[in-house]
Amino acid sequence: MTGRHVAVVGAGRMGQGIAAALAFGNVSVTLVDLRDRGAHTAAYRDGVRASVRQALEHKVALDLLAVEDLENVAELVTVVGEVDALAPMAGAELVFEAVPEVAEVKRDALAWIEAMVGGTVPIASTTSSFLVDELAGALSAPERFLNAHWLNPADLMPLVEVASGTATSPVAVDATRDLLLAVGKVPVVCAPSPGYIVPRLQALVMNEAARMVAEGVASVEDIDTAVRIGFGSRFAVLGLLEFIDWGGCDTLFHASNYLSRELGERFAPAPLVETNMTSGRRGMTDGAGFYEFDPATVADYRAQRIADFARVLDAVGRLARHEEFSTVD
Repeated sequence: MTGRHVAVVGAGRMGQGIAAALAFGNVSVTLVDLRDRGAHTAAYRDGVRASVRQALEHKVALDLLAVEDLENVAELVTVVGEVDALAPMAGAELVFEAVPEVAEVKRDALAWIEAMVGGTVPIASTTSSFLVDELAGALSAPERFLNAHWLNPADLMPLVEVASGTATSPVAVDATRDLLLAVGKVPVVCAPSPGYIVPRLQALVMNEAARMVAEGVASVEDIDTAVRIGFGSRFAVLGLLEFIDWGGCDTLFHASNYLSRELGERFAPAPLVETNMTSGRRGMTDGAGFYEFDPATVADYRAQRIADFARVLDAVGRLARHEEFSTVD
């Protein structure tokens, strides 16, 4: 046991996933259900415990958690209501708010959380719909408030997007990042901008996929296969900006202009892409782009990325072959 204790307020799907992730990281969790469920309270909380346990059993099935440790890890999560939350909330080093994506519900929950925990304890909303500053007014001490956007399913996805607000203290950001790292997550820090990083990127790609279906470019199944086998496997190894540098931003620039002429202004190259191209920062070929490339190590970097890519392609290929054979009558 690490002796670390975190509270998660909101016992829906996101709260359950976060609780499972924290417990898997050896942190004790108080999962608080603020809703009055009347006669269904006991049954609902039993269902929450079962859901958390199921997430942990999945980790056992994936050989990520030893079966002999399952009971001890599951017991790290306690599910309580508002009445029983006072003592465990008072001992929390950090609180994740995970109530429904309704502004008033979140503001009420945040005000309640602030009254329950110590004055320096960071409070992190998991919202993907509101920016930090939109909700910070619910607290008298906004310097402790920030966003920690977990991706679904929270117990499995490593990434957590951390965004501070105008008043957020660097101490609160550091404490949140440190906790996430301690439980095996990968935090990235971004500005409080609509859509943060992943939702903003995926909204563009998802909408474009829907347009392609409507235009008859390909079937739903073939578009999804192309994304999983082609698009996804590339970006599991190279980030989007790294990929621009890898292939050269001149390639992206000319392709974007072509697509813009044929399909619409939404494909126009970003101004920074054009700036990099015209200023001699096309990527690896120039030794600089979004990243800097050392001529003495660039060959080793390229070889390592190719090796990583080969491993991903092998896994993707085996998955694709499994899917193909599993559909044969």
